[in-house]
Amino acid sequence: MPERRRGADLEGAILDVAWDELNERGYAALTMDAVATRAGTSRSVLARRWDGRAALAIAALRRRMADYPVDVPDRGDVRSELVEMLDLAARRATAMAQAFALFSTEYYRDEGGTPDDLRATLLAGEADTLTRILERGVARGEIDPHKLTPPIASLLPNLFRHHALTTWSAPDADLRAAWIDTIFLPLVGVRAGGRKS
Repeated sequence: MPERRRGADLEGAILDVAWDELNERGYAALTMDAVATRAGTSRSVLARRWDGRAALAIAALRRRMADYPVDVPDRGDVRSELVEMLDLAARRATAMAQAFALFSTEYYRDEGGTPDDLRATLLAGEADTLTRILERGVARGEIDPHKLTPPIASLLPNLFRHHALTTWSAPDADLRAAWIDTIFLPLVGVRAGGRKS
């Protein structure tokens, strides 16, 4: 007789099944009953943990995102750190793209939110890697803090998100480097070679 799963093991198994269901069928076809059956548990077990399919889908997406952290340690220069951040974001986006493509407008209709609301929910509790990178760049004298206005500070993630949402794919390495070298760094006062302009 197989050992009964409990606690974190059971929750992990359920979330893995929910992820598979999202990838195979999309949000519109995701049901608590189908996930419970496939996970070998009951609907009531799911209902005790998540108040519906939206909460279950969010939990499954967050679990998968945790497999692809976007955390960059101090590398000593802002350009290297920005490249690494966008590389990690691209890995995450590639792994998550199919589920997001299948995350239909039905979710937004049911929940009354927007894609930006979903993004905020998914990223809640994650460290703000970009803010830390920019703060280090300012502290090292690489970035002019007076040029780091809110629209400029959010430019790289906005370019990345726009590309991902319009193409359902992560931007390639050359495009990411071009964003950093020809748009972002010149705007914050960094010339080629990392010197302030």
